[in-house]
Amino acid sequence: MQAYPYALKTWAEKRQSMRDELFIRGEVPMTKSEVRAVSISKLELEEGSVLYDVGAGTGSVSVEAASFLKNGKVYAIERKEEAISLIKANKERFHAGCLEIVEGIAPEAMESLEAPTHVFVGGTSGSMNEVLALVLLKNPRARIVINVLALESLSEILTWLKDHSIAAEIVQVQVSRAKEAGDYHLMMGQNPVYVISFGGEGGTLLEK
Repeated sequence: MQAYPYALKTWAEKRQSMRDELFIRGEVPMTKSEVRAVSISKLELEEGSVLYDVGAGTGSVSVEAASFLKNGKVYAIERKEEAISLIKANKERFHAGCLEIVEGIAPEAMESLEAPTHVFVGGTSGSMNEVLALVLLKNPRARIVINVLALESLSEILTWLKDHSIAAEIVQVQVSRAKEAGDYHLMMGQNPVYVISFGGEGGTLLEK
């Protein structure tokens, strides 16, 4: 794990320094900066929001989202030990005071938490339906954003949305980064990510 000799101290530093290379990373997958930007925008956070980050990984979404919340709370829910260590390190590095790490498997780890206003789902280890059911039981008006890579995962979510008569926005984010090749720069494509968003105040509710 890479160590950093200092932590980002000021609000300006924290808000302007969310580049991927500034996060402490291991072998745990991380939501990249461009996908974070779209996903956090789709969350439509407010200063007092209560956010669940389900399958928080390195904590990159939790940490960046926390920088928007002056009076809110972020719960980073994660079951893997390495990932939990990384979230702790990134929380300290970015001084994300409103971020609380919840160790455990979703949805069980979510049961005792206060109701969310917003939920980001990066991974559920096969418990997507159960996670969404608990979220909407706690708050039928929660704003939910889900990231998936596999077509099978997208199909599962589409089926769930159809079964519950919920309309969602789906966008695909595909980023290419330049890589030097001699005197030239070639664009190297990354895996496309599907960003599914729905719900929220005034949005579509779960039908009874």
